[in-house]
Amino acid sequence: MDIAHSVHGVSVRLTHERWYHIVENHDDLAGRFHDVLDAIESPAFVVRGNEGTLKAARNMARKKWLVVVYREVTRNDGFVITAYTLDGRPKGDIVWPRR
Repeated sequence: MDIAHSVHGVSVRLTHERWYHIVENHDDLAGRFHDVLDAIESPAFVVRGNEGTLKAARNMARKKWLVVVYREVTRNDGFVITAYTLDGRPKGDIVWPRR
């Protein structure tokens, strides 16, 4: 298990079980474990997801984005749900812009 700190200062856990789920379903992320953690800690922006989740978005290439979906359960604890890449900028209500 590894931990990243969100833009809100919340410790967000990325467990081995979640990492296995991510690479099983999104093989293009194999070998990008630290990129997923970095997206949480230093996103280009964060958008509101479904049912209280947040989506940290980070540009990987010209039109390719890494999106990490996570939940902040308390002010001190959170966890990664999944991660994936998109061809194009993620849509949604921006809740945190990078300054």
